[in-house]
Amino acid sequence: MTLIRAVWLGALGALLLAACTEAPAPDPVEAAPTKPADAVTVLVADLRSDDLAAYARHAVPPDLHARLDAAWREGRTRWPLTELPLDAQMPAMLAALSAPDAEKTLMASYNRQFAGARRELAASASALGLFAAQYIANEPEYSESERDHLVQLVQAVSGWGQQAPLHDAKRARPALRQLIAGARLSGLDSPEAFAAAGMDDGLARFARFSARLKRVMAEYGLDLDAALDSVQATLVDQTGDTARVRVRYRLAGRDIDAILPVERHGDAWYLSDLLRHARLEAGLPATPADGPAGAPVEGESVAPPAD
Repeated sequence: MTLIRAVWLGALGALLLAACTEAPAPDPVEAAPTKPADAVTVLVADLRSDDLAAYARHAVPPDLHARLDAAWREGRTRWPLTELPLDAQMPAMLAALSAPDAEKTLMASYNRQFAGARRELAASASALGLFAAQYIANEPEYSESERDHLVQLVQAVSGWGQQAPLHDAKRARPALRQLIAGARLSGLDSPEAFAAAGMDDGLARFARFSARLKRVMAEYGLDLDAALDSVQATLVDQTGDTARVRVRYRLAGRDIDAILPVERHGDAWYLSDLLRHARLEAGLPATPADGPAGAPVEGESVAPPAD
């Protein structure tokens, strides 16, 4: 059902796009990822301000951004939305929410399947959490750092889902109205609409929906903005143009703690896993043949300051 799917999509997806920042967040307009920890903090500042177009600009080098925009316009990718779970179903979900009779149709579906079904929904949340954790553990496209981080996210969201009042019909109607309004404002109701918009405009339009989705999730007890505000990102170690950043934050009552690899290209730092995914979406090899711009100097190491 679209309402439940949208809540779950946002719960996982908003934090899968980039996981964490250091408070206070930098200005999303002026920020640039010029230090290892910035590869995290700048992206989360963009998410916190619902500026997904800025997120895409800060997540990859300019030449890769141009390739991704071309692929988006050709309908070959919707990156960075491909980082979300169920991304292939997103146009259909937005189309269902944008339909003229969406509120009547979707509320009727909700009432038939989910209204009052507290135990069934809690059991489904538990089962989905176990399935997702097993999938992540066995999916070869994920790095070890991704697996560790994503499993923690899934466990937190699954725990929230087992307690969330998704069965409460009184909450469902105003939540659905919020999602319908956001979907209609986006105008993204088909794969062709995404492609025609291009990446920057498409992400700006999608943000009209995702911002309302975050508000709906907060009403259901999952405050993603609060989770983003709680994040701390600190340098673990650096060797030339590669480094590791420790990310800690609190989500759905659980402490998340992960180590993320980052790399420098030119003067800017980027999340290695996100960059690898973006290259694949652009139709490029996962890793540049010549390595990150500016090859690391063997033995060069920068230790983080003591806490």
